[in-house]
Amino acid sequence: MAALYEDRYWTSSDGLTLHYRNYPGPAGGDKLPVLCMHGLTRNARDFGPLAEAICATRRVIVTEMRGRGMSDYAPDSDTYSPVTYVADVEKLLAEQGIDRFAVVGTSMGGLMTMLMAAMKPGRMSAVVMNDIGPEVDSAGLSRISGYVGQGRSYPTWVHAARGLSEAHGVAFPRYDLDQWLEMAKRTMVVSQNGRIVFDYDMAIAEPFAKPGNAAPPNLWLAYEALTGVPMLLVRGALSDLLSADTVKQMGVRNPKMRTITVPDVGHAPTLDEPAVREAILALLDAAE
Repeated sequence: MAALYEDRYWTSSDGLTLHYRNYPGPAGGDKLPVLCMHGLTRNARDFGPLAEAICATRRVIVTEMRGRGMSDYAPDSDTYSPVTYVADVEKLLAEQGIDRFAVVGTSMGGLMTMLMAAMKPGRMSAVVMNDIGPEVDSAGLSRISGYVGQGRSYPTWVHAARGLSEAHGVAFPRYDLDQWLEMAKRTMVVSQNGRIVFDYDMAIAEPFAKPGNAAPPNLWLAYEALTGVPMLLVRGALSDLLSADTVKQMGVRNPKMRTITVPDVGHAPTLDEPAVREAILALLDAAE
């Protein structure tokens, strides 16, 4: 089966070549496009199945942030920050002439969504926030700090899957080997020496450790720029990054927010869960 997307590139303001997947959608379609933005250590493959479902009715753009996947690694690790990622994405949107769109943001991608909304309110027709909010629990940040940038490698995909299971089994207690293999192939690649490695620049760990860089402060103000925007908040029932109290406050501040909780999953749901997929497609169809 032919791929439903094409690999495209744009250039950042500091000269990096950045990659995105472009799912053009149906010819002549007039529905608003969807922008998908991944988490800290992830890449465009994270949204593969979801983007294929969405592009049946509209264009989908899946960006790969600097230092991930097929995007250039940054020579200056200090540019691995949400503010810089937002500037990169804004440049792409401007080049594509996109001034109104829906967003799906997982973890770091959700932080970027709030920052973008605060910069230019009123552009987003609908928002999916995947296991992230304006307030990020310190327990989750500490856990992420414990594995990001470790640079482990594995001889086979089965070894890689078992390595992920050991590191993240608490967050996905019901995953079987096939599911861990799928996660490995989303997050890793075969390196030039034949070893299987994570598909991101290990240097992203350096700025992540600095205060205020992992999760920018005062994001409640940024979140309020989304007040009135139809929103789906997806939360893993076992999440250590997004608390139930934060979810409650988010709902109070945006009455148009609906929450769906994925049982037996921590940070973060894959968005391939049937109930989540149905809810995302319904949100996009209703919010034009």
